[in-house]
Amino acid sequence: MSPSTSTGRPTTPRRRSDGTSTTAGAAPSGRATAGKARTKPNNQSRNKSAARRDDRRGFRPEGGSTAASNFAPKKPSVIAVEVGPDNGFVKLGVPANLAGIIAAGGVTEPFSIQSVTLPDSLAGRDVLGQGRTGSGKTLAFALPLIARLATTKVARQANRPRALILVPTRELASQVAAVIDPLATACGLRVITVFGGVGHGPQRDGLRAGAEIIVACPGRLVDHMGEGDAKLDRIEITIIDEADHMADQGFLPMVKRILDATPKVGQRMLFSATLAGGVDAIVSRYLNNPVSHAAEIEAPVLLDHSVLVVDDANRLEAVAELARSERVVIFTRTKHRAKQLAVKLKTFGINAVDMHGNLSQAARERNLAAFSSGAASALVATDIAARGIHVDDVPLVVHADPPIEHKAYTHRSGRTARAGAAGRVVTVASPAQVSEVRQLLSKAGVTATWTGIEVSSVSTRPSGRSGARNDGRQGGRPGARSGTARGNGGRPRR
Repeated sequence: MSPSTSTGRPTTPRRRSDGTSTTAGAAPSGRATAGKARTKPNNQSRNKSAARRDDRRGFRPEGGSTAASNFAPKKPSVIAVEVGPDNGFVKLGVPANLAGIIAAGGVTEPFSIQSVTLPDSLAGRDVLGQGRTGSGKTLAFALPLIARLATTKVARQANRPRALILVPTRELASQVAAVIDPLATACGLRVITVFGGVGHGPQRDGLRAGAEIIVACPGRLVDHMGEGDAKLDRIEITIIDEADHMADQGFLPMVKRILDATPKVGQRMLFSATLAGGVDAIVSRYLNNPVSHAAEIEAPVLLDHSVLVVDDANRLEAVAELARSERVVIFTRTKHRAKQLAVKLKTFGINAVDMHGNLSQAARERNLAAFSSGAASALVATDIAARGIHVDDVPLVVHADPPIEHKAYTHRSGRTARAGAAGRVVTVASPAQVSEVRQLLSKAGVTATWTGIEVSSVSTRPSGRSGARNDGRQGGRPGARSGTARGNGGRPRR
C-alpha cells in the first residue's frame, strides 16, 4: 500500500539529488524532513549575484559596493577639474564641465580630428570624420553627444534611448562606453552596452530601466528590437564608429534596418580611419548635407614598417623571436591559427593569450585584461582586434599572416603608435607571398624595409591563392569563415 497524505491522495516517493527521498504531493512543512537542511542564500551571496548582474548590464555599482542598486543615480567616477577659457576644448565650444572631466585625465588640448569636427558636431550638423586609428575619434563624437543631450532635460523612458552608437565589436563597445560614461554621469545621463556573447536578460533589464545612450553591436541590437526591448523612435543622435567596417562583412543590412527605425530628423555622425566600400550607401541615404573632415589619415611618421621574408618552416621561430623583444600584438587570418599560435608561443617561453570569435565573452575579456595589465606579453588575434581594442604602450605589431586587403593592414597596424607614440610594424611573409605583400603595402601607401631572404631572388609573380596556411592545413580559401558564425544566421561574429 502506497503512503498517502492526510487528504487520502496517493503519493509517490521521489528521489532527491542528495540520495534521500521525499513524497510528491505532500504539503511542505517549512523545514526539511530528511537529509541535509536547505539553506537560504545570505546577504553576501545575494550581493555578489547582484554585482555580477550589474556588470553584465553595463552598470557600475556606486563606490564599488556590491550592494548598490543597479539603477540608483551614479556618483561621478571622475572629478572634474576647473578649466578656464584658455582650455583648448572650451575654445571649440565644449562646455566647461565636460572639458574639466577630460582635463582631470590630463587631456587639455584637442587632437586634429577633434579640432576640425567639434565646431560642426556641437552645432548639430551631420558629420563625416576620417582620422587614423588612435587619433582621438571617440572623444570627437563623445563630447558633442553628451553636450547636446545635456542641453535638453527629457524624462528617461523605458526601452527608448535618446542616442545610439553602433560599433562592430564587443571590445570596442566596452571601450567606447568607458570613455563616455564619466561624461554622461556628470550630466545625469545613463549609458549601457548591448552586444552578443552574454545573456539577453540582463541587457533587457537595463533597457527596460531606461538609458539615454546605447553603445551597441548591430546583431544583438536587432534582436532586442525584434523582442520590443529596444525602440528607436526617440533617437536624437546616431553615431557609427568604424563606419567602413560597418558597411562591410554582412553588417550593412542590419545597419540599414537599425537606421530605418530611427527618426529621419536627427543628427548623424560617421567616423572611421578609412571611408570606403559601402560607406557611400549609408551617407547618401541617411546623412543630411554632411560636412566632411579628414585629419591625420596618412601613416604616422613615428611608425616604422618592415617586412621579414622567411621560409614557412621558419615562420614560427621568426614570430617568437619578435615576440621576445617587446610587448606585441600578433595578427593571424583565422581563429584556429590564432589559438594554435598562442599555444606554440608558450613553448618558447612567451606568455601569450589569444583573441578571436570562438572565445566566449568572458574569455575574451579575461585575455584582454591579462594583456592590458602586462600579465601576458603577447596578444595573438584575428582581425576582431584590429578595430576592437585599445591598449596603450604597444610598441610592436606583427602580421604573422599578411592581411588580405590594405584596410585591414591599416587598422591592424594602428594598434601601435597611438596618440603620437612611436611603434613598429613587422609583416612576416613567405617567398610565395612577396608579390602579394608588395601590392598590399602599395595600396596602403606604406614604404617598408625588406629583410630576411634576399627578395631580389624571389619571384614577384602572384602566388594565386592569397597566402598559404602555415598551421599544417593546406588549401582552402584564405581567411575563410574567419570571424563569421554560420550558426548565427551568417552574421559577423565579433
